[in-house]
Amino acid sequence: MTFAGRWEIESQEGYDEFCKVVGIPADVIEKGRDYKAVTEVTQNGDEFTWTQVYPTIKVTNKFTIGKECEMDSLGGKKFKATVNMEGGKMTVNFPNYTQTNEISGGKLIETCKAGSVVLRKVSKKI
Repeated sequence: MTFAGRWEIESQEGYDEFCKVVGIPADVIEKGRDYKAVTEVTQNGDEFTWTQVYPTIKVTNKFTIGKECEMDSLGGKKFKATVNMEGGKMTVNFPNYTQTNEISGGKLIETCKAGSVVLRKVSKKI
């Protein structure tokens, strides 16, 4: 299963509620609501570089599946995490939410859960 490529958001559900729950400022939520964020992924076996480009920030994380690494959150905070892969789904625990990424029907599906609040983003390859 390859995640490699450039992906652009084509739809998202739960954006506002999720952003509020994880502490994103209202002005940043407003700027990002209709922005077609781009995710750039390079993959070499189990090694990844995952970059997300938003209107006010660009976040790049480098990691190897199954190994602890230091990552940056969208809020600019550094934290340690281990990215795991099972059944083609990549999962990582951020400080206040869990994110699962998978390729389904040729689309990148990112599902972020903070308690009962869910953000689901669907991106197409560009």
